[in-house]
Amino acid sequence: MLIPNDTLVLIGDGRKALFLRNRGAAANPDLMTEKVMEQDNPATRDQGSDRPGRHPGTDGASKSALEETDWHQLAEDRFAMDVAEALYRKSHDQNFQHLVIVAPPRALGSMRGALRKEVEQKITAEIPKDLTGQPLPEIARMLQMEQAK
Repeated sequence: MLIPNDTLVLIGDGRKALFLRNRGAAANPDLMTEKVMEQDNPATRDQGSDRPGRHPGTDGASKSALEETDWHQLAEDRFAMDVAEALYRKSHDQNFQHLVIVAPPRALGSMRGALRKEVEQKITAEIPKDLTGQPLPEIARMLQMEQAK
C-alpha cells in the first residue's frame, strides 16, 4: 500500500472524521488537514429517557422486555452516512483520485455501507484502526508502518 502525493486520507470513527491530504512523497507521507467533521454523541444511557418497553406473552399473563434502542450506535451510523456524503461531494468535484480510509472496524463497516460506487472505486486501502486521537506526525508514522508490511 502506497499513499501517493495528493491522496485523500480519511481518519474517522463514529464521532470524528479528519480529511487529510498527503503533500509528501508516497514513501514519506506529509499529512495536512483539509477538513474536520465532529458530532456530539453521548452514551446511550445519557440519551435514552425511558426504560425499554414490555411485550405481553402469548399466555396473556407473562411479559418480556423489548431490547433498548442503542441511540449512540444510531448516531454513529448517521455520522458515517454524513461522512460518506462528504466524500461523494469531494469525489464528484474531482477533488481526489486516491482514497485511504482508516477507521475502527465497526465504523469502517458502517461507512462501507454508505459509500457510493464513485467513491468506492477510488479507495486504494482500508485500515481497521482507530487513529482519530493521534497527532498528524503519529498518523503519518503509522501509515508508513502499514506500507512496510
